[in-house]
Amino acid sequence: MRFGFEVLIFVLFASAIAGAAAQSGAPVSAAGPRNTASRASSTAVAPDPAALFQQGQEELNQGKLDEAERDFRKVLAIKPREGGAYANLGVVYMRRKQWSKALTELRRAEQLLPHVAGIRLNIGLAYFRQNEFLKAIPPFESVVKELPEALQPRYLLGLCYFFAERWKEAASTLEPLWPQESGQPNYLYVLTIAAHRAGEKELDDKALAQLVTVGADSPEFHLFLGKAHLNLEQYDMALSDFQAAAKADPTLPFIHFNLGLAYLKKQDYENARDEFLKDASNEPDVALNYEELGDVYALMQQDADAEKSYREALRLDSRLMNSDMGLAKVYLREAKFQQSLAAIDAAAKLDPARTDVHYLRGQALLRLGRKEEGKKELDTAVRLDNERRAQREKQVEMGTVPSPELLLDK
Repeated sequence: MRFGFEVLIFVLFASAIAGAAAQSGAPVSAAGPRNTASRASSTAVAPDPAALFQQGQEELNQGKLDEAERDFRKVLAIKPREGGAYANLGVVYMRRKQWSKALTELRRAEQLLPHVAGIRLNIGLAYFRQNEFLKAIPPFESVVKELPEALQPRYLLGLCYFFAERWKEAASTLEPLWPQESGQPNYLYVLTIAAHRAGEKELDDKALAQLVTVGADSPEFHLFLGKAHLNLEQYDMALSDFQAAAKADPTLPFIHFNLGLAYLKKQDYENARDEFLKDASNEPDVALNYEELGDVYALMQQDADAEKSYREALRLDSRLMNSDMGLAKVYLREAKFQQSLAAIDAAAKLDPARTDVHYLRGQALLRLGRKEEGKKELDTAVRLDNERRAQREKQVEMGTVPSPELLLDK
């Protein structure tokens, strides 16, 4: 499934806002001037918020973001509790990828129009587009509860569960979309992986068989079948499918990224490096390319290149915890203990319960001569590891391979 996320959301959302605004007496996009008789008797014509709102909405549809922002601000100067204006300002900032500003305006809109599902959908989407999947889940859940038949919010919620490795919820959320989406390789890939990890063999077999049926030997089919093999640790089969996809379409988005993953799993570091570099050339703004490059360079003991790659990854996405951890390991190896500690502390802010965070922090503190603090961190790492051992014995741990192709906005 591929969405033009912001455009589609805005169209869906705009109609919902119009209905809510009409019920509340707020201006809607089709509204004309109000109180014309009283204005005619006055020499000074006050700005009409309904006309400004409609003008801003038309500008937003045309991609004139500066003009739209200006007109929605004018509406709010006249009617500071106009929820539709806040909501459309949120869309303006989403189009600019100014996520913090978007969320501020959307939360204001939500307070004023709590029953408009489109606002909550955009809130979830603003988190989703930042890979903040756990934060996106609650607003998406509320929309799916209210609109259980709506395809887009259900699919987005299923993807959030997938990326959060909540396999049963991912499978149960996505399965109802089978009638509409069973012809889409990316949907089938997500469903088969979620079902497999959830232990739902019948659904897993059904989705995988359908993936083979609809793929028809297309490049996309080989890409997602290769992803399935990669998740099952069938690295030779994954590599074969990725190579077939690349041969059929060398420009297929993220095919070189996935080839890099396959080579990395096979410990073929030079080929992995070359593939990630190719993908970084094609997708220069994808932080995961640089994070994986950092891992490859670190394994090749090319620390300067590893540091450069991890820093580029963090420049593009400051929440990439594995890049912070990679930097910490590089600095620890180079005896740059204070820099290592700073990188570990950055990682700890994102996930303080990870065992390796405490282990690395303990190592850095010991090297800095802070023995008591270092021993405490190592003891914490052992305790956390012991607490999780029973769970690991019950369930085989297989980390899901990164899937940036599922986030394509087309």
